[in-house]
Amino acid sequence: MKVPVSIQINGRLYESEVEPRKLLVHFIRDLDNLTGTKVGCDTSQCGACTVLLDGVAVKSCTCLAVQADGAEVTTIEGLAQNGELHPLQEAFWNKHGLQCGFCTPGMIFASHELLRTNPDPTDEEIRHGLEGNLCRCTGYQNIVRSVREAADIMNADTQDGGEG
Repeated sequence: MKVPVSIQINGRLYESEVEPRKLLVHFIRDLDNLTGTKVGCDTSQCGACTVLLDGVAVKSCTCLAVQADGAEVTTIEGLAQNGELHPLQEAFWNKHGLQCGFCTPGMIFASHELLRTNPDPTDEEIRHGLEGNLCRCTGYQNIVRSVREAADIMNADTQDGGEG
């Protein structure tokens, strides 16, 4: 038995019939060129599958596609707007917050969630906000620096009248 779903992903509507047990991460990755959302551990331990679901960071390996029916999903491919990287993406690039890149989408969305709820976190709060995401390459220091830079940029944009 398949269930119809309608999910807006990165501004595009996707309608399909899915098995009720199909994970959102697999629904996303089965779409053309949306492989930035990674399948890491399948147990919500690593965070590589993190996306925004109606603006809130969720681990898509713990969410069924049917649970996202009618929702708006943003993947790492959809975070940039009008050809410009999001401040988090730019900061991760500038501050070398990525190496192999496998964890990067999840780290960016965990950071996005942190900055959504705490726009000016301390380094300790940044580390705490990233606890549900694992990186095997960076040692995290450059990730913390990246989040700090993004927070500074986003706060400056907000003060200048931008959306951040």
